[in-house]
Amino acid sequence: MRKRLMLLLSVLLSFTLIAAACGDDDDSGDGGNLGIAFDTGGRGDGTFNDAAGFGADQAAADLGVSVDELEAITEEDRGPNLEALVENGNNPIIAVGFAFGDALAPIAEANPDTFFGWIDGYYDGPNIITTGFAEHEGSFLVGVAAALNSPNGDVGFIGGQEIDLIKKFEAGFTAGAQAVNPDIVVHSQYLGAAGDNSAWGSPDKAKEIALAWFADGTDVVYTAAGGSGRGTIEAAVEAGDGKFAIGVDFDECGLDTDEQKEHRLTSMLKRVDTAVFLITEAVQNGTAEGGFKAFSLSNDGVGYSTTCGNLSDDAIEQMEAFKAQIIAGDLIVPDAI
Repeated sequence: MRKRLMLLLSVLLSFTLIAAACGDDDDSGDGGNLGIAFDTGGRGDGTFNDAAGFGADQAAADLGVSVDELEAITEEDRGPNLEALVENGNNPIIAVGFAFGDALAPIAEANPDTFFGWIDGYYDGPNIITTGFAEHEGSFLVGVAAALNSPNGDVGFIGGQEIDLIKKFEAGFTAGAQAVNPDIVVHSQYLGAAGDNSAWGSPDKAKEIALAWFADGTDVVYTAAGGSGRGTIEAAVEAGDGKFAIGVDFDECGLDTDEQKEHRLTSMLKRVDTAVFLITEAVQNGTAEGGFKAFSLSNDGVGYSTTCGNLSDDAIEQMEAFKAQIIAGDLIVPDAI
Protein backbone atom coordinates (compact mmCIF):
# COMPACT_ATOMS: atom_id res chain seq x y z
CA MET A 1 0.00 0.00 0.00
CA ARG A 2 2.79 2.39 0.97
CA LYS A 3 4.59 1.73 -2.36
CA ARG A 4 1.36 2.41 -4.30
CA LEU A 5 0.82 5.64 -2.37
CA MET A 6 4.38 6.79 -3.05
CA LEU A 7 3.97 5.96 -6.76
CA LEU A 8 0.72 7.93 -6.93
CA LEU A 9 2.32 10.94 -5.23
CA SER A 10 5.25 10.73 -7.63
CA VAL A 11 2.95 10.73 -10.63
CA LEU A 12 0.93 13.68 -9.28
CA LEU A 13 4.12 15.62 -8.56
CA SER A 14 5.33 14.99 -12.10
CA PHE A 15 2.08 16.33 -13.58
CA THR A 16 2.33 19.37 -11.30
CA LEU A 17 5.87 20.14 -12.42
CA ILE A 18 4.94 19.68 -16.09
CA ALA A 19 1.94 21.99 -15.71
CA ALA A 20 4.07 24.59 -13.95
CA ALA A 21 6.70 24.36 -16.65
CA CYS A 22 4.07 24.80 -19.36
CA GLY A 23 2.70 27.80 -17.51
CA ASP A 24 6.15 29.34 -17.34
CA ASP A 25 6.61 28.80 -21.08
CA ASP A 26 3.31 30.52 -21.82
CA ASP A 27 4.12 33.54 -19.68
CA SER A 28 7.76 33.95 -20.64
CA GLY A 29 8.13 37.05 -22.79
CA ASP A 30 4.34 37.17 -23.22
CA GLY A 31 3.04 40.72 -23.43
CA GLY A 32 -0.59 39.64 -23.84
CA ASN A 33 -2.82 39.20 -26.84
CA LEU A 34 -3.64 41.91 -29.37
CA GLY A 35 -6.69 41.37 -31.53
CA ILE A 36 -6.97 43.14 -34.87
CA ALA A 37 -10.31 43.27 -36.68
CA PHE A 38 -9.42 44.37 -40.21
CA ASP A 39 -12.10 45.83 -42.42
CA THR A 40 -12.67 44.63 -45.98
CA GLY A 41 -9.39 44.41 -47.87
CA GLY A 42 -7.41 43.21 -44.86
CA ARG A 43 -3.66 42.94 -44.88
CA GLY A 44 -2.31 43.58 -48.31
CA ASP A 45 -4.72 46.39 -49.18
CA GLY A 46 -1.71 48.65 -49.67
CA THR A 47 -2.97 51.43 -47.39
CA PHE A 48 -5.26 51.64 -44.36
CA ASN A 49 -5.44 48.03 -43.15
CA ASP A 50 -1.76 47.52 -43.85
CA ALA A 51 -0.91 50.54 -41.72
CA ALA A 52 -2.78 48.97 -38.80
CA GLY A 53 -1.00 45.70 -39.48
CA PHE A 54 2.37 47.44 -39.28
CA GLY A 55 1.40 48.79 -35.86
CA ALA A 56 0.50 45.28 -34.74
CA ASP A 57 3.81 43.97 -36.03
CA GLN A 58 5.65 46.65 -34.06
CA ALA A 59 3.69 45.75 -30.92
CA ALA A 60 4.62 42.09 -31.39
CA ALA A 61 8.29 42.96 -31.81
CA ASP A 62 8.64 45.62 -29.12
CA LEU A 63 6.01 44.66 -26.56
CA GLY A 64 6.01 40.89 -26.94
CA VAL A 65 2.30 40.58 -27.68
CA SER A 66 0.74 37.79 -29.66
CA VAL A 67 -1.32 39.07 -32.59
CA ASP A 68 -4.68 37.54 -33.47
CA GLU A 69 -6.22 39.02 -36.61
CA LEU A 70 -9.41 38.55 -38.60
CA GLU A 71 -10.57 40.18 -41.83
CA ALA A 72 -14.10 41.22 -42.69
CA ILE A 73 -14.84 39.69 -46.07
CA THR A 74 -18.35 41.16 -46.03
CA GLU A 75 -20.09 43.80 -43.91
CA GLU A 76 -21.79 41.03 -41.92
CA ASP A 77 -18.41 39.75 -40.70
CA ARG A 78 -17.55 42.74 -38.54
CA GLY A 79 -19.59 41.81 -35.47
CA PRO A 80 -18.78 38.07 -35.48
CA ASN A 81 -15.09 38.86 -35.92
CA LEU A 82 -15.08 41.14 -32.90
CA GLU A 83 -16.90 38.50 -30.86
CA ALA A 84 -14.41 35.84 -31.93
CA LEU A 85 -11.49 38.05 -30.89
CA VAL A 86 -13.13 38.53 -27.48
CA GLU A 87 -13.64 34.80 -27.05
CA ASN A 88 -9.96 34.25 -27.90
CA GLY A 89 -9.00 36.36 -24.88
CA ASN A 90 -7.48 39.33 -26.71
CA ASN A 91 -6.98 42.65 -24.94
CA PRO A 92 -6.94 45.15 -26.54
CA ILE A 93 -8.99 44.56 -29.66
CA ILE A 94 -8.58 47.10 -32.46
CA ALA A 95 -11.43 47.71 -34.91
CA VAL A 96 -9.90 49.15 -38.07
CA GLY A 97 -12.27 51.61 -39.68
CA PHE A 98 -15.34 53.77 -39.18
CA ALA A 99 -17.65 51.01 -40.45
CA PHE A 100 -17.32 49.00 -37.21
CA GLY A 101 -19.54 51.45 -35.32
CA ASP A 102 -22.78 49.45 -35.24
CA ALA A 103 -21.01 46.24 -34.25
CA LEU A 104 -18.51 47.61 -31.76
CA ALA A 105 -20.65 49.41 -29.17
CA PRO A 106 -22.80 46.49 -27.92
CA ILE A 107 -19.84 44.09 -27.87
CA ALA A 108 -17.70 46.55 -25.91
CA GLU A 109 -20.50 47.17 -23.43
CA ALA A 110 -20.94 43.41 -22.92
CA ASN A 111 -17.20 42.99 -22.22
CA PRO A 112 -16.23 45.80 -19.82
CA ASP A 113 -12.90 44.20 -18.88
CA THR A 114 -11.64 44.31 -22.47
CA PHE A 115 -10.33 47.49 -24.06
CA PHE A 116 -11.36 48.23 -27.62
CA GLY A 117 -9.53 50.61 -29.92
CA TRP A 118 -11.59 52.07 -32.74
CA ILE A 119 -9.75 53.66 -35.65
CA ASP A 120 -11.67 56.57 -37.21
CA GLY A 121 -14.67 56.23 -34.92
CA TYR A 122 -16.12 57.86 -31.84
CA TYR A 123 -18.11 56.29 -29.03
CA ASP A 124 -18.20 57.38 -25.41
CA GLY A 125 -17.43 54.26 -23.41
CA PRO A 126 -15.07 53.59 -20.48
CA ASN A 127 -13.34 50.74 -22.33
CA ILE A 128 -13.40 52.21 -25.84
CA ILE A 129 -10.38 54.17 -27.05
CA THR A 130 -11.37 56.03 -30.18
CA THR A 131 -8.94 57.72 -32.54
CA GLY A 132 -9.27 60.53 -35.00
CA PHE A 133 -6.78 61.81 -37.54
CA ALA A 134 -6.33 65.23 -39.11
CA GLU A 135 -6.29 63.79 -42.63
CA HIS A 136 -7.03 67.23 -44.01
CA GLU A 137 -3.78 68.59 -42.57
CA GLY A 138 -1.62 65.88 -44.10
CA SER A 139 -3.55 66.17 -47.35
CA PHE A 140 -2.92 69.92 -47.39
CA LEU A 141 0.82 69.29 -47.45
CA VAL A 142 0.66 66.80 -50.33
CA GLY A 143 -1.60 69.28 -52.12
CA VAL A 144 1.22 71.80 -51.81
CA ALA A 145 3.60 69.20 -53.27
CA ALA A 146 1.20 68.50 -56.13
CA ALA A 147 0.89 72.16 -57.09
CA LEU A 148 4.64 72.69 -56.93
CA ASN A 149 5.08 69.78 -59.36
CA SER A 150 2.34 70.78 -61.77
CA PRO A 151 3.64 72.94 -64.63
CA ASN A 152 0.20 72.75 -66.25
CA GLY A 153 -1.59 73.97 -63.12
CA ASP A 154 -3.77 70.85 -63.21
CA VAL A 155 -4.06 68.15 -60.50
CA GLY A 156 -6.62 65.54 -59.50
CA PHE A 157 -8.14 63.78 -56.50
CA ILE A 158 -9.69 60.29 -56.58
CA GLY A 159 -11.70 59.27 -53.52
CA GLY A 160 -13.08 55.89 -52.48
CA GLN A 161 -16.55 56.07 -50.99
CA GLU A 162 -18.13 59.51 -51.23
CA ILE A 163 -18.37 60.07 -47.47
CA ASP A 164 -17.42 62.87 -45.08
CA LEU A 165 -14.24 61.10 -43.98
CA ILE A 166 -12.80 60.96 -47.51
CA LYS A 167 -14.01 64.47 -48.25
CA LYS A 168 -11.62 65.60 -45.50
CA PHE A 169 -8.77 64.33 -47.69
CA GLU A 170 -10.16 66.17 -50.71
CA ALA A 171 -10.73 69.41 -48.79
CA GLY A 172 -7.19 69.49 -47.46
CA PHE A 173 -5.63 68.54 -50.78
CA THR A 174 -7.55 71.22 -52.67
CA ALA A 175 -6.69 73.88 -50.09
CA GLY A 176 -3.00 72.98 -50.22
CA ALA A 177 -2.86 73.11 -54.00
CA GLN A 178 -4.68 76.45 -54.05
CA ALA A 179 -2.37 77.87 -51.40
CA VAL A 180 0.45 77.52 -53.93
CA ASN A 181 -1.54 78.37 -57.06
CA PRO A 182 -4.95 80.02 -56.54
CA ASP A 183 -5.81 79.37 -60.21
CA ILE A 184 -4.95 75.66 -60.20
CA VAL A 185 -7.51 73.20 -61.60
CA VAL A 186 -8.38 70.41 -59.16
CA HIS A 187 -10.37 67.53 -60.62
CA SER A 188 -12.31 65.27 -58.25
CA GLN A 189 -14.06 61.94 -58.68
CA TYR A 190 -15.23 59.20 -56.32
CA LEU A 191 -15.28 55.46 -56.99
CA GLY A 192 -18.48 54.66 -55.11
CA ALA A 193 -21.27 55.90 -52.90
CA ALA A 194 -21.34 55.50 -49.13
CA GLY A 195 -21.44 51.80 -48.27
CA ASP A 196 -19.99 50.63 -51.59
CA ASN A 197 -17.04 48.56 -50.39
CA SER A 198 -15.87 47.92 -53.95
CA ALA A 199 -14.66 51.53 -53.94
CA TRP A 200 -11.66 50.49 -51.84
CA GLY A 201 -10.61 47.70 -54.19
CA SER A 202 -11.10 48.97 -57.72
CA PRO A 203 -7.66 49.82 -59.11
CA ASP A 204 -8.98 49.39 -62.64
CA LYS A 205 -11.48 52.23 -62.14
CA ALA A 206 -8.89 54.50 -60.56
CA LYS A 207 -6.49 53.78 -63.39
CA GLU A 208 -9.11 54.61 -66.02
CA ILE A 209 -9.90 57.95 -64.38
CA ALA A 210 -6.25 58.87 -63.87
CA LEU A 211 -5.27 57.94 -67.42
CA ALA A 212 -8.01 60.18 -68.82
CA TRP A 213 -6.90 63.09 -66.63
CA PHE A 214 -3.22 62.61 -67.48
CA ALA A 215 -4.07 62.56 -71.18
CA ASP A 216 -5.87 65.89 -70.79
CA GLY A 217 -2.92 67.59 -69.08
CA THR A 218 -3.21 66.68 -65.39
CA ASP A 219 0.24 66.35 -63.82
CA VAL A 220 -0.40 64.83 -60.38
CA VAL A 221 -3.21 62.63 -58.99
CA TYR A 222 -3.78 61.97 -55.27
CA THR A 223 -5.85 58.88 -54.46
CA ALA A 224 -7.52 58.23 -51.10
CA ALA A 225 -9.31 54.99 -51.91
CA GLY A 226 -7.54 52.09 -50.26
CA GLY A 227 -6.15 49.50 -52.67
CA SER A 228 -7.70 51.32 -55.61
CA GLY A 229 -4.73 53.66 -55.54
CA ARG A 230 -2.54 51.00 -57.09
CA GLY A 231 -4.31 51.78 -60.34
CA THR A 232 -3.25 55.42 -60.15
CA ILE A 233 0.46 54.65 -59.96
CA GLU A 234 0.07 52.31 -62.93
CA ALA A 235 -1.58 55.14 -64.84
CA ALA A 236 1.23 57.55 -63.97
CA VAL A 237 3.81 55.10 -65.32
CA GLU A 238 1.87 54.62 -68.55
CA ALA A 239 1.35 58.37 -68.94
CA GLY A 240 5.10 58.93 -68.93
CA ASP A 241 7.56 61.56 -67.81
CA GLY A 242 6.33 64.30 -65.53
CA LYS A 243 3.24 62.40 -64.36
CA PHE A 244 2.99 61.56 -60.68
CA ALA A 245 0.78 59.71 -58.20
CA ILE A 246 0.44 60.50 -54.52
CA GLY A 247 -0.19 57.61 -52.13
CA VAL A 248 -2.18 57.57 -48.91
CA ASP A 249 -2.14 56.28 -45.31
CA PHE A 250 1.42 54.95 -45.36
CA ASP A 251 4.52 55.20 -47.53
CA GLU A 252 3.43 53.50 -50.74
CA CYS A 253 6.94 53.84 -52.16
CA GLY A 254 7.63 50.61 -50.29
CA LEU A 255 5.09 48.82 -52.50
CA ASP A 256 6.27 50.31 -55.78
CA THR A 257 8.45 48.77 -58.45
CA ASP A 258 11.57 50.67 -59.46
CA GLU A 259 9.70 52.10 -62.44
CA GLN A 260 6.76 53.14 -60.26
CA LYS A 261 9.07 54.83 -57.75
CA GLU A 262 10.01 57.31 -60.46
CA HIS A 263 6.37 58.43 -60.58
CA ARG A 264 5.58 58.39 -56.83
CA LEU A 265 5.73 62.03 -55.75
CA THR A 266 4.97 61.37 -52.07
CA SER A 267 2.41 59.69 -49.79
CA MET A 268 0.18 61.26 -47.17
CA LEU A 269 1.02 59.43 -43.95
CA LYS A 270 -1.84 58.62 -41.61
CA ARG A 271 -0.15 57.02 -38.63
CA VAL A 272 -2.64 54.28 -37.86
CA ASP A 273 0.38 52.15 -36.99
CA THR A 274 1.27 54.58 -34.19
CA ALA A 275 -2.28 54.52 -32.84
CA VAL A 276 -2.39 50.71 -32.74
CA PHE A 277 0.96 50.54 -30.98
CA LEU A 278 0.15 53.20 -28.38
CA ILE A 279 -3.22 51.66 -27.51
CA THR A 280 -1.59 48.27 -27.06
CA GLU A 281 1.19 49.74 -24.95
CA ALA A 282 -1.27 51.57 -22.71
CA VAL A 283 -3.26 48.39 -22.06
CA GLN A 284 -0.08 46.47 -21.32
CA ASN A 285 1.11 49.17 -18.90
CA GLY A 286 -2.25 49.42 -17.16
CA THR A 287 -2.65 53.08 -18.13
CA ALA A 288 -5.37 52.66 -20.74
CA GLU A 289 -8.61 54.55 -20.36
CA GLY A 290 -11.53 55.16 -22.64
CA GLY A 291 -11.82 58.37 -24.58
CA PHE A 292 -10.85 60.13 -27.76
CA LYS A 293 -7.23 60.42 -28.94
CA ALA A 294 -6.38 62.93 -31.66
CA PHE A 295 -3.54 62.52 -34.16
CA SER A 296 -2.49 65.56 -36.18
CA LEU A 297 0.57 67.35 -37.56
CA SER A 298 1.33 68.60 -34.06
CA ASN A 299 2.09 65.08 -32.75
CA ASP A 300 3.20 63.48 -36.03
CA GLY A 301 -0.12 61.69 -36.37
CA VAL A 302 -0.17 62.67 -40.04
CA GLY A 303 2.56 63.77 -42.42
CA TYR A 304 4.17 63.00 -45.76
CA SER A 305 6.89 60.73 -47.12
CA THR A 306 10.09 61.54 -48.99
CA THR A 307 11.33 57.98 -49.57
CA CYS A 308 11.05 57.90 -53.36
CA GLY A 309 13.18 61.02 -53.63
CA ASN A 310 10.97 62.95 -56.05
CA LEU A 311 10.35 65.97 -53.82
CA SER A 312 12.88 68.73 -54.36
CA ASP A 313 14.58 70.43 -51.43
CA ASP A 314 12.68 73.60 -52.30
CA ALA A 315 9.34 71.75 -52.25
CA ILE A 316 10.11 70.20 -48.86
CA GLU A 317 11.13 73.60 -47.50
CA GLN A 318 7.82 75.12 -48.58
CA MET A 319 5.84 72.15 -47.22
CA GLU A 320 7.62 72.47 -43.88
CA ALA A 321 6.86 76.19 -43.77
CA PHE A 322 3.15 75.48 -44.26
CA LYS A 323 3.37 72.70 -41.66
CA ALA A 324 4.76 75.14 -39.10
CA GLN A 325 1.93 77.60 -39.80
CA ILE A 326 -0.68 74.87 -39.31
CA ILE A 327 0.85 73.66 -36.04
CA ALA A 328 1.08 77.24 -34.75
CA GLY A 329 -2.59 77.79 -35.55
CA ASP A 330 -1.81 80.53 -38.04
CA LEU A 331 -3.29 78.48 -40.88
CA ILE A 332 -6.56 76.62 -40.46
CA VAL A 333 -7.06 73.84 -42.98
CA PRO A 334 -10.67 73.18 -44.08
CA ASP A 335 -11.95 69.69 -43.27
CA ALA A 336 -15.02 69.69 -45.50
CA ILE A 337 -15.87 70.47 -49.09
